[in-house]
Amino acid sequence: MGREAVKTIDAAPDMVLAGVLVRRADEETLAFPTGVYDDPVRLLETEQPDVWLDLTTPDTVVSHVDLAFAHGVRPVVGATGYQEADLARWNDQASQTGIGGIACPNFAIGALLMMRFAKEAAKWMPRAEIIELHHDKKKDMPSGTAIRTAREMETEYEIPIHSVRLPGLVAHQEVLFGGTGETLTIRHDSLTRESFMPGVLVACRGVMQLRQMVYGLEHLLW
Repeated sequence: MGREAVKTIDAAPDMVLAGVLVRRADEETLAFPTGVYDDPVRLLETEQPDVWLDLTTPDTVVSHVDLAFAHGVRPVVGATGYQEADLARWNDQASQTGIGGIACPNFAIGALLMMRFAKEAAKWMPRAEIIELHHDKKKDMPSGTAIRTAREMETEYEIPIHSVRLPGLVAHQEVLFGGTGETLTIRHDSLTRESFMPGVLVACRGVMQLRQMVYGLEHLLW
């Protein structure tokens, strides 16, 4: 995901790739068309970027976003692992500093439409369950998208979420509804990581206009 974002941002005519944070430098990362860092503080202080795009891990995302706000840099959060308390704290920091941020459980436009359609269907279908399927390297389960979908559906019951982690998958989700003598399935498939890149660009451009911490890319779309 990070490598795909590097290519996309570097090719965007209205953006400059200021630096890349890596866990460890290798031949591939050293070939990136910008400075490569293994220390987030050194990257922030040296490059002084406008936006911090975080596609790291649940273990590091919270500290990275805290550092971004502390350095006056707008965070765009694609990683998962943060909690409601983190979002509330970041919103307080955004209000105090006058710079905004955005946390995006999913950058795929089609996934956002899936959530919107599921919210509408939940008004009319009495029961639903969610199946989310991802590649075997994804550490968190259930996914942020599945959690967000269930929350957005606003049902009076807790929606079961089933998680699958297998090689060969990228990112997929089904919302299955059951009614009297009928079922309805709403499904989204990201077949390559390129599917997330239009949303990444929307978030990186749109965060420059925000003055609070926003949860969900849809706030920049409709």
